[in-house]
Amino acid sequence: MFHKTPGLAVVVVAFLILGVGGCVAKSDYLRKQAEADVLNRDLAALTAQNSDFKAQIEKLTAATEGLIADKDRLIVDTERLEKERTDRDARLNRITEETSRTIEELRNRNIELEGDKQMLAESISLLKKTKEVEVRTVSKTYEDLLSEMKSEIAQGQIAITELKGKLTVDVVDKILFDSGQTEIRPEGLGVLKRVVEILMTVTDKVIRVEGHTDSIPIGGALAKRYPTNWELSAARALNVTRFLEKEGIDPTLLSAVAFGEHQPIAENDTPEGRARNRRIAIILLPKE
Repeated sequence: MFHKTPGLAVVVVAFLILGVGGCVAKSDYLRKQAEADVLNRDLAALTAQNSDFKAQIEKLTAATEGLIADKDRLIVDTERLEKERTDRDARLNRITEETSRTIEELRNRNIELEGDKQMLAESISLLKKTKEVEVRTVSKTYEDLLSEMKSEIAQGQIAITELKGKLTVDVVDKILFDSGQTEIRPEGLGVLKRVVEILMTVTDKVIRVEGHTDSIPIGGALAKRYPTNWELSAARALNVTRFLEKEGIDPTLLSAVAFGEHQPIAENDTPEGRARNRRIAIILLPKE
C-alpha cells in the first residue's frame, strides 16, 4: 500500500514517529513526576527528622547546661564541705588539746587535793585535840567556880553555866551594886576577887563582861546621869572590867559590852524576873 503512495507513507511514518515520541515524553514526565513526589516525601520526612533532631539537640543542650550548673554547685558544695571538715578537724584538735590540758590540770589538782586532804585531816585531828584540851580546861574552870561560889549559887546570887566551850558567870546586881549605882559595893568586890583568883589561871580564853538591866526605864534624878538602861548597863560593865584588870587579868583578854534590857533571861512582869535580869555576866570564850 505504501509503495503506491510514497508521499502518504512519509506522512504516516512521520505521524507515527511523532506519536511515539509524544508517548515517550509523557512517560518520562510521569516518571519524573513520581520521582519528584518521592523526593518531596523524603524531603518532608527529612525536614521532620531535622526538626526532631533540633528539638533533641535543644534538650541535650539544656540538659548539658543543667549538668554544668549541677557540676558548679557540686564544686561549690564540695569546697564548702571541705572547709567545714577542715574547720571541724581544727576544732576537734583544739578541743582535744584543751581536754588533754584539763585532764592534766585535774590530775595535778587531784594530787594537790590529796595533799590538802591529808593536811586537813591532820589539822582536824590537831583541832580536835586542841578542843579537847580547851574543853577540859573550861571544865576545870567551871568545876573550880562551882566549888568556890557554891554558897552564892545556893542563895541564887550567882548562876554558872557551860555550853559548847562557853562558860558564863551571871552575878545578880544586888551583890555588886546599890540600887541605881555603878560603883561596886565592898561585898561585891570580895565576890569578884574570888572569881578573879580562878580566872587568873585561864590564859587561852577571852573574858567578856556584859551589863544587863530590867525593862523599867531610868527615872528621877538618875536619868540626868544615865538617860537610859544602855548607859547604866555600860557603866556597870566597864567598872567590873576595870576591876578585873586592876586585879591582874590581862587587859588584852578583856572586853565590856552593854545590852541594857534587850537580852532578858526572865520575864520582866514580876519582881523576881526583873531581879534576875539585872545582872553582870562574865563570859569565857575561845580566842578567835
